[in-house]
Amino acid sequence: MPLSQTQIQFEDTHTSAPAALADAEGDNTQPSRAGLSLFWRTFFLLALLLLGSIVAWLQTLRALEFEPRAIQTAQQLASQVNLSRAALIHSDAIARTSLLKTMSDQEGVHIVPREPTDVFVPFGTDAIGRQIAQELTSRLGPGTVIASSVNTKPGLWIGFVINGDDYWLLTDQERFNPAGGKTWLIWLGVAGVLSLAGAALIARLINQPLKLLSFAASRVREGDFEASRLDESVHTGEIREVNIGFNRMAQRLAKIEQDRAVMLAGISHDLRTPLARLRLETEMSVTDLDARSHMAADIAQLDAIIGKFLDYARPEKEKLAPVVLADVVEACTYSYKAQADVQIKVQLEDNLLVLADEVELGRIISNLLENARRYGKSADTGIARIQIAAISRNKWVLIKIRDHGIGVAQEQLTNLTTPFFRGEAARTAANGAGLGLAIVDKTVQRMGGVFVLNNAPSGGLSANIRLPRVTSV
Repeated sequence: MPLSQTQIQFEDTHTSAPAALADAEGDNTQPSRAGLSLFWRTFFLLALLLLGSIVAWLQTLRALEFEPRAIQTAQQLASQVNLSRAALIHSDAIARTSLLKTMSDQEGVHIVPREPTDVFVPFGTDAIGRQIAQELTSRLGPGTVIASSVNTKPGLWIGFVINGDDYWLLTDQERFNPAGGKTWLIWLGVAGVLSLAGAALIARLINQPLKLLSFAASRVREGDFEASRLDESVHTGEIREVNIGFNRMAQRLAKIEQDRAVMLAGISHDLRTPLARLRLETEMSVTDLDARSHMAADIAQLDAIIGKFLDYARPEKEKLAPVVLADVVEACTYSYKAQADVQIKVQLEDNLLVLADEVELGRIISNLLENARRYGKSADTGIARIQIAAISRNKWVLIKIRDHGIGVAQEQLTNLTTPFFRGEAARTAANGAGLGLAIVDKTVQRMGGVFVLNNAPSGGLSANIRLPRVTSV
């Protein structure tokens, strides 16, 4: 009976299917930890080391190059001012004019009178400039003025006194650049970029083998031994040894899995053949109909147990495709409609498509329905009332199959999907292999889903399945 999403109500809200599936996802997966991946952690550590080295190099350059060069620049400027002042003092008026012209044309040094109305900008806006200004003042006297521009004309201006008269000496500032201009900043930026690129490359080289190993380990965990082979010809000795050891381990596990499948197939063949003969002989030789019926039922049960063993041990992976959930549910519930001791209520959201193996999904639902029919009957009426509901949540479809029986003890819930586990006798009155729910759990996981069992407070066991949702075909 299709219902809209707002009509579907999962009973017992504090143990609803979405909550149970969320809990299961937290229990069955590794706890999420906030942090960086190995690549970024290695990259940031290397980048921190390299940037620290650049800063140390810069401080060393500052101590060994910038400060001595600033002092040397101040000495050159002071010497230039002292020589110019001495030449002007000891020259007559005619020679002084010729001297000023020669200094301007050949050396780029201009000496002009300093006026009280001159507007200037003090020199030394950075640490090196202030050090040069301080050194010049100490060498030329306290009345020295150093400016980076006078009357809006840029340059290196030095104010000094000749026989009580104030003058400006203008020289090219670039000739006394204490740190080579902005060249060192460019090289520092290039060094930083190259260092970060090198850190990224090194981090990738370190991370890549571990990333491949992690992928191969995940493939082995899923039973895909062919896709888990690692390169045994890498140049790094330690990584090569790890890859060789991992490949040998995967080959050994594949051989064990293959031997197990062959062994179980052989056991199935060897047991089912005499069971078939025994059943035929029983039906032909035993005259008591009641005894013959019981013996045939026991033989059928043995055959079913063998089938359960084989189902649980199957190593192959399901082929997933879009499946119409309503069609599978309809096929699985059809045989129960004629049974008087079973009442099934279906509530499905419209047009639900899941990514699954259609045959395996049918076996899952049939297994859960049979489990609910056997163990979920009401003590008063002897009827198993079963509810099947399904809704969509983002990229998932949540399926709930619930009975109204006596449920299971809380401490035994987590063990119900353990192979060969047998709960209390009340829910295991029928003989079985203890593999039904284990097969369901294993099959759901192989299809990329989550399977959770929980008790409903109003009574009964609830089986919750989460499968990937297909939005369009």
